[in-house]
Amino acid sequence: MSIQEVSAETLAELFHHYHQALGQDFGCHEVRNSESWQDVPQAERSRTVAAIRLALLEMDSSPEPKDDSRRYFAKPGEAEWGC
Repeated sequence: MSIQEVSAETLAELFHHYHQALGQDFGCHEVRNSESWQDVPQAERSRTVAAIRLALLEMDSSPEPKDDSRRYFAKPGEAEWGC
């Protein structure tokens, strides 16, 4: 799946779900940790979706690291053979 295929809204909801699910593992015992995505105030949901959207845009626009895994290998037909 590419970044273009990711819905910011769906990712924000999943992020919230896992953030809540992992809360107790990291010592978060707040009452808010049990609220569902639908119970989160609209302003907070909008802010989270906007932040996810910006992060996806930044990830999509940043140059991807070059694949160096083949830099030491000759292209087909270009290898020099010898001992």
